[in-house]
Amino acid sequence: MPQVFTPSADVWLGRIFLSLVLGGALLVTCVYYYGPPEYTRVGYAPSQPVAFSHAQHVGQLGMSCLYCHTNVEQSPHANVPTSQTCMNCHTAIKATSPLLTLVRESYSNGNPLAWERIHQVPDYVQFNHSVHVNRGVSCVSCHGKVNEMTVVRHDKPLSMGWCLDCHRHPEQNLRPNEHVYQLDWKPLLGQTQSEVGKQIQQQYGIKAPVECSACHR
Repeated sequence: MPQVFTPSADVWLGRIFLSLVLGGALLVTCVYYYGPPEYTRVGYAPSQPVAFSHAQHVGQLGMSCLYCHTNVEQSPHANVPTSQTCMNCHTAIKATSPLLTLVRESYSNGNPLAWERIHQVPDYVQFNHSVHVNRGVSCVSCHGKVNEMTVVRHDKPLSMGWCLDCHRHPEQNLRPNEHVYQLDWKPLLGQTQSEVGKQIQQQYGIKAPVECSACHR
């Protein structure tokens, strides 16, 4: 029987087969690792150790974001409130509620509650909360209308393309600083978001960077 493939063809076929196997394994690994909602994120709304309704506390009671996330104006990170913060109110309000048992235990023994993280960017991305909120970017731009959420969910993609769209057109997400934490804020009648945003962009001299080194350092 005549030879169908030359020796060199056999080598190349072997390489192609190996590449397909390795490529398929890599694809499966990436889908398995990055496919879950912890990474794709939008809509991710994990159960927390203690049910906390932002719709009630922020939307109905009018609590400021800053009461719980105290360092967001000075720190790159938005801190998670301690049990002490919760107990400032709940020593008097619903002080014996079984729903707050874990909070009382945490306050008593000093062990922090194991809250499930919802919003997370990759380790190679640098994001500074203070820079954004001090220049008129509201919490709602990145986190959605948390004031309407009974269970907080991941509302925006927070992908590189999504961030770059904002950096290229920052006027779409800028508002007066005094309204950064007023999540239902809207421009006055007769004004558009773009007009207000451009005024603030000019006022602060905002030139949102789009080069790689702005976020990847």
